[in-house]
Amino acid sequence: MKRIWLLFSQTVTVLVAAYFVVATLQPDWIRKGAIRSSAGIALIEAPPAASGYVPPGSLSGAARKASPAVVSINTSTAPARDPRSNDPWFRFFFGDMGNEPQTGLGSGVIVSPDGYILTNNHVVEGADEIDVTLSDSRRARARVVGTDPETDLAILKVELDKLPVIVLGNSDELAVGDIVLAIGNPFGVGQTVTSGIVSALGRSQLGINTFENFIQTDAAINPGNSGGALVDVNGNLLGINTAIYSRSGGSLGIGFAIPVSTARMVLDGIVREGKVTRGWIGVEPNELSPELAETFGVKATEGVIITGVLQDGPAAVGGIRPGDVIVQVAGKPVTNVAGLLSSVAALRPGEAAPFQVQRGNRMLDLELTPGVRPQARRTRQR
Repeated sequence: MKRIWLLFSQTVTVLVAAYFVVATLQPDWIRKGAIRSSAGIALIEAPPAASGYVPPGSLSGAARKASPAVVSINTSTAPARDPRSNDPWFRFFFGDMGNEPQTGLGSGVIVSPDGYILTNNHVVEGADEIDVTLSDSRRARARVVGTDPETDLAILKVELDKLPVIVLGNSDELAVGDIVLAIGNPFGVGQTVTSGIVSALGRSQLGINTFENFIQTDAAINPGNSGGALVDVNGNLLGINTAIYSRSGGSLGIGFAIPVSTARMVLDGIVREGKVTRGWIGVEPNELSPELAETFGVKATEGVIITGVLQDGPAAVGGIRPGDVIVQVAGKPVTNVAGLLSSVAALRPGEAAPFQVQRGNRMLDLELTPGVRPQARRTRQR
């Protein structure tokens, strides 16, 4: 036993002595991951990650899944020629004025292997040529299938094979605080991914579109991101990035996206019928205020007050009168003008729908048969 203990102690002594010799003469040998740079500097490198390893909290999986379906859109518009531009004297004094084409930049999202792309109407409005560049550098000329200025959405189509397609998520299940990614081509620098959270839902009365039900996010959205994708942590499409609130032109942390539920309805309508068909009842709605309630002798505290009714329109035929307060449409409560417009627009023209109305102190149940909402006319914007 004594001999074994002596052998053990001698072995330990030799190993410790060897450790100190190596630590003194070659310290890099015992430092984990230590290497020598080309300049002879001792550096420590992290061990290589295992194949497929994703760091905790990383959103790289969502970005990899969604990014291939996000495209860059470049538009070109022929300049409006001055009628005097052919006059040699005019050209002598003023030169060739306004002969350069106007160009625009935006983003889009491929939503179908058939080549359909969702983007913003303001990205392609008035454009003579639209070029789409994919993340794999393929390029194609796109044609406009249809536009919906009232939601600021447009549908494009490209003829390419093996297109990457984004997965549509459920924007109705979003909650404030959910993590989201914004993917697009800001300032033309190339595809960029930014992250943030859902800051608010159902934003309206911003004066951007006729129908507003925006997702608000603090994910950085900048010029060129318009028409790009807002996705969840699984890489599924939740919205189409549309606008920002900014005093400088750059991101201030307040961006707005059109929910994918709205975008899908517009896509189906345009592809199926060439336009989006919405319900319309022919009224002039206003927010319910104490002054208007007193003027019309209404005791209501919630709803939208009607201050004008189109003669022989669907509302007039159905029994709506000026001073009525619409409380519900098709069983859904109405609290503001934007909500009333959206609820009526969602009705199918020609099919009767129940309306609950307060007239004075009485609650009335009426049935209105909506007509087709007239197409909006918008001036050309750049």
